[in-house]
Amino acid sequence: MRPAPALFGLGLATLLAAPALAGDSQHLLERGRYLVAISGCNDCHTVGYPQSAGKVPESEWLTGNPVGFSGPWGTSYPANLRLLAQSLTESEWMKRARSEMLPPMPWFALRDMNDADVRALYRYIRSLGAKGQPAPAHVPPGQKVVTPYIEFVPKNLPQKAAAR
Repeated sequence: MRPAPALFGLGLATLLAAPALAGDSQHLLERGRYLVAISGCNDCHTVGYPQSAGKVPESEWLTGNPVGFSGPWGTSYPANLRLLAQSLTESEWMKRARSEMLPPMPWFALRDMNDADVRALYRYIRSLGAKGQPAPAHVPPGQKVVTPYIEFVPKNLPQKAAAR
């Protein structure tokens, strides 16, 4: 019995499209890696990245940082993005990327990225696999911080700037 021409055509189209889909997937991973590398994600989310001028193996990228950033919002910690990406669907990641986050996370940069780039970040980070421990929880203002932290508060501002 011969396959129906429509089914044969659909099967052939699927086979021919497979390399293109694989190429699209590879392109998204490469784009995601590029965005992570140039946008400063590693500066906070990878231990030792800025101090080593970026000489941290990719296998250690984006595993979070136990050093907090302290300011009027309390003390926040760079998330372990590799664990986070494993715990969220792509749709949940997209929604979270468009949500306000605690300083010093430049959440507005993610908010303003196009969907393709936010998707590429997710796919790349997820491709790295789960590794490391979750970041410490946010410490509200006025509570004791028991981890190392960086004070993220400007000093000696002119009166006019401080009033804003």
